[in-house]
Amino acid sequence: MANSYSVLVVGCGNMGSSHALAYHEIDDFKIVGLVDLQPEPREKLNQKLGGGYRLFNDFEKALEMTKPDVVSINTYPDTHEHFAVQALESGAHVFVEKPIAPTVEGCRRVIQTAQTKNKKLLTGYILRHHPSWIRFVEIARTLGKPLVMRMNLNQQSKGQTWETHKNLMKSASPIVDCGVHYVDVMCQMTGASPIRVSAIGARLSDELVPDMYNYGQLQITFNDGSVGWYEAGWGPMMSETAFFVKDVVGPKGCVSIVASKAGAESQSDNVAAHTQTENLKVHYSKMDKNGTFVHQDEWINLSDEPDHNELCKREQQYLLKAIQKDIDLNSHLNDAMNSIKIVIAADESVRSGKTIQLA
Repeated sequence: MANSYSVLVVGCGNMGSSHALAYHEIDDFKIVGLVDLQPEPREKLNQKLGGGYRLFNDFEKALEMTKPDVVSINTYPDTHEHFAVQALESGAHVFVEKPIAPTVEGCRRVIQTAQTKNKKLLTGYILRHHPSWIRFVEIARTLGKPLVMRMNLNQQSKGQTWETHKNLMKSASPIVDCGVHYVDVMCQMTGASPIRVSAIGARLSDELVPDMYNYGQLQITFNDGSVGWYEAGWGPMMSETAFFVKDVVGPKGCVSIVASKAGAESQSDNVAAHTQTENLKVHYSKMDKNGTFVHQDEWINLSDEPDHNELCKREQQYLLKAIQKDIDLNSHLNDAMNSIKIVIAADESVRSGKTIQLA
């Protein structure tokens, strides 16, 4: 077994920078190249990491010259499928930011390539590595069935963040790009299969590419009777009132993320705040014969609150463990496929005005 694994980092923006920092800090990884079409991001990241790394503006050339053990793909979604398949076929393990691909067929192709080549494929579902979100899911599973799951993340973006959002929307709407995180959480909470999806959307800016919308809300029905909605909007026009809702209700009570700092005004475009939980509030529905609640509401203060860079590091530590211990990632990939199916169905629903049956 190798003492270290060489890594080619593709995409040097916000996520690429965070993941590169993780590889830089983990002894068993060694960065062998930074790839970005634009010189400024890759040069800036190189300096941030102390300099000395090989810089490339062409992915295929970098892949051929460095022959990495691992390729980390942190580019816009429309490149994910092509880059991931090429990397896997070259013999590398792959980390790819969500979504694996912007289409169901593309996602399936990447997963099948990983399985055929017997290589590890991990996608960037960062909430799965956050101890507080893990606890949120665990508590939701104790509330009985069906569950009612309500989540959103609207971002009042401006300046460079708005430019980034517009670039992202050249290939995916907010409910597709961000939605995969939260529908994945819903699937974990229910342990059930989604059977139908409906959605609405609105185009709130003329700055978008044609036929794209920057606000959307999707609704999911599961085969155990559970239901969930997720809402996402990007842009300078978005409201910062109730932009951060994470709430689950079941027959036995409810659990809510109460993040006073992350949910405060002016925090909606703060990427570091998006994963913060701070506190969980648990309410129990059981009453005595007088109609009084038997249990007081419980507040769980969450002390292990890793920041964005630390979460990225935990993702890469898990990838390393999966490679070294040959962990079977098929269940992770099946869940990733499920979440892609849901958000792509939601996008189809927005565009067609129809409810999409999944089963």
